Amino acid sequence: MEAEPSTTTTTRITDLNEDSLAHCATYLSLQDLSNLATTCKSLKRVAYSDSIWQHCFREHWPHELLQTSGLREAYLKRRVAVQQFKFVDPLVAALYVTNARPFDHMILDKNDFTFSQGSFIQMTNIDSFLNGRDGLTVLSDHNARITCMRLFPLSETSLFRRDTQRKENVLVTSSCDHSIRLWWKGSCQRCFRGHNGPVLTLSDKLLGDGSAKVLASGGEDGTVRLWSLSSSGKRGQHALKATLYGHEKPIKLMSVAGHRTSLLATISKDSKVRVWDTTTSSALRLSCCVGMTSVPGTPVDVKCHESLLYVAAGSSVIAIDLRTMQKVITAAIYQPKLCSFAMLPSKPLICTGGIDKAMLWDIRINQETLKPEPVAELDGHTGPVTLLHMDPYKIVTGGAENFYINVWETDTGTQTNSFICCPSDAASSSSGVGCSTMAVNGTRIVTASYGEEHGLVCFRDFFNATCAVSKREDVHASKFWDPQSYSDGDP
Repeated sequence: MEAEPSTTTTTRITDLNEDSLAHCATYLSLQDLSNLATTCKSLKRVAYSDSIWQHCFREHWPHELLQTSGLREAYLKRRVAVQQFKFVDPLVAALYVTNARPFDHMILDKNDFTFSQGSFIQMTNIDSFLNGRDGLTVLSDHNARITCMRLFPLSETSLFRRDTQRKENVLVTSSCDHSIRLWWKGSCQRCFRGHNGPVLTLSDKLLGDGSAKVLASGGEDGTVRLWSLSSSGKRGQHALKATLYGHEKPIKLMSVAGHRTSLLATISKDSKVRVWDTTTSSALRLSCCVGMTSVPGTPVDVKCHESLLYVAAGSSVIAIDLRTMQKVITAAIYQPKLCSFAMLPSKPLICTGGIDKAMLWDIRINQETLKPEPVAELDGHTGPVTLLHMDPYKIVTGGAENFYINVWETDTGTQTNSFICCPSDAASSSSGVGCSTMAVNGTRIVTASYGEEHGLVCFRDFFNATCAVSKREDVHASKFWDPQSYSDGDP
């Protein structure tokens, strides 16, 4: 018998008309739209449709006037502008803190921010903050100065119960009281003890893969301790998985390698660098150091990117290959000393804070020279630039002697904004100080400063700002802000 011809037909996504595809694409994220545009010419036309970008624009900025053509370019231009803080009328809220002491650490996470002063942690919700209710939750379980604060996924801890919690984070803090504490829902859930002295630093990421991830801590006792956040029990019994010996001085900084999450790089106050393979042994007192070297100068910061460890110490930033422990490049040199360091893994750019200015460096340019040169100098500061944030859109700089926070374009170093960050009594007093700490997340920034009588926590969100910064050519670049900017008055 002769077989009947198949009646099955194949329908491809490109068989749909462009209007239907464009309607479906309005449900995609910006990243998904970008991916769609790279698949083929017909889907690129769909991804560039005005109807999609009109929907995106109206969804984010419903009250903004919108042109009738070039909507994709208009949306992207607006998005970059708010990310770069190019406006003088952001949403602003101020919280006055009666405790007039320095702010040590700050974290901005989704709709919440957390800051520490000495041994105290204070947390608040941004919505409550904007509605005139500070809603502060004070956490006072530590009894000595807090030295480090980190956020880690709740799903990596024993507190995780259901999928609805998967996007939640827990706060982990270390202190001079020899303890590490894990916080969630406004209270201490775990307390880890083991260091024979103050705990000085925590790893920037959890080590390992799968369900066996661990947290690393470094102490004044010179040891690295590995902790399981999945251990149960209020006091964190059985949480200590290993103690790693080798450093002779207090451990100041640590970072997890990008190419192997079991590798931990640490640097002590005597500028000795060690790399540990945290999976080689879990036995107490057995060192698993797999690499050693040293760098000149006092350690400032360390950051891992793939197999390279960037160490800012003394007056230079040096890149070390973790596979060979050899120095491969001197990425930056600044005399007399570095005060802060930031890098952008998605671009070959690093930024360093010095005295009275910051500098932007391109690693590609400096690979072939023994004397690296910056691509831009970010002037207009007073004293050490100790606060530094860097993302694909902007660099944000500040310091304890700076009454203003400065904002710069990441690619060019061009200044985009400047705004006051301290209480008015501090700005008018010779004994006042500038910004103690800050946290930046997208279009949002929180700064903390203190004066003689109180501290000030100031929140700004540029997302819905409409009045752009205007440049005045007759004055110095750091003073070109339009008179309507609130930087000319109190926040």
